Amino acid sequence: MTRDRAALSAFLRDRRDRVSPASVGLTAYPGRRRVPGLRREELAQLAGVSPDYYSKLEQGRQANVSKEVLQALARALRLDDVEARHLFDLASPEASREATAQPPGPDVQVPDPGLLQVLAALDHVPAIQLGRSGEILASNALVRAVLSLAPDDTSMFHYLFRNPIARERTVNWSQFAAAMVAGLRRNAGRRPWDTTLTRLIEELRGSEPDFSHWWDDHDVQEFGRSVKVIQHPVAGTMQFGIEFLCTPDNPDQSLIVYTVESGSSTERILPILASW
Repeated sequence: MTRDRAALSAFLRDRRDRVSPASVGLTAYPGRRRVPGLRREELAQLAGVSPDYYSKLEQGRQANVSKEVLQALARALRLDDVEARHLFDLASPEASREATAQPPGPDVQVPDPGLLQVLAALDHVPAIQLGRSGEILASNALVRAVLSLAPDDTSMFHYLFRNPIARERTVNWSQFAAAMVAGLRRNAGRRPWDTTLTRLIEELRGSEPDFSHWWDDHDVQEFGRSVKVIQHPVAGTMQFGIEFLCTPDNPDQSLIVYTVESGSSTERILPILASW
């Protein structure tokens, strides 16, 4: 089984286990159940395909899958929009992927100049520019002060999981880190040809138990708006809204901006932190 088909099989099994027959109006097949959710035959019935066809699909033995079948599976499994797009990416035939795939680019990325200009203008809030696999390409003084980034923190994922300050300083570290892993899974499904991304995932799965646990949960979401609460040793408790900004011509890079509420204690303390 190829790596892509293994990812599709694991995702289908995980989502099938999350759906009970009763929740979708099915009368359970008789006999002792060995799975917590739907059996293969039950999911096949809901999706309108034969049990043999679905078994081949979940076992990675079905080369091509139609759009209609994928839509039926997404409905049967009650996938949200992001999960459905992820399913489509995982199930895309390899030939189709190769025809539409963008080259992963060089291992050493150059910061997007447009995002870099925006970063330079944002000296009043923390901001950081990330590459396609979470590489830290640029950052301003405030984000380095808030997060206490070390010189060897070249990746946001390395910072999150390997720098102990990240866990100490981020009050909602588990929630934030789990969301980042779910976003990384979405990127991995979208970019199966990206060897840099694959190496990062394999490295963290082999060395970081928390990362491995969340990766095996198969949760998937887009990188997007979230909340981050920081307990700073000098500035005290600070709360930020996290925004991901990209440009249409370079979607592999993101500018992460730490926004603050007008009139909040965080807004008042940031100029003082910047002056230090």
